[in-house]
Amino acid sequence: MSAARTKDTCLAARYRRPAARLGKKRALVALEHSTLVALWRMLSRDSDYTDLGGSHFLRFDPDRAARAAVRKLHQLGCRVTLAPVEAA
Repeated sequence: MSAARTKDTCLAARYRRPAARLGKKRALVALEHSTLVALWRMLSRDSDYTDLGGSHFLRFDPDRAARAAVRKLHQLGCRVTLAPVEAA
């Protein structure tokens, strides 16, 4: 549970994503599974743990994150128009 409460880590993001759909207890079991898989990989490959960061899933599929944000705003009763930001 302490890994789920950390700020801006990949493990916290791995907890928050399924917690919204499945509930807190099932999300905690999924987090435990992810932790065990990471531990097994570190021990079998003799490597260190490298955290991907809390925004890993946003960087992985930014279109999905944008669609989810628009969907949430529609549920709140807002009209949304997306426009690309010009590079500075």
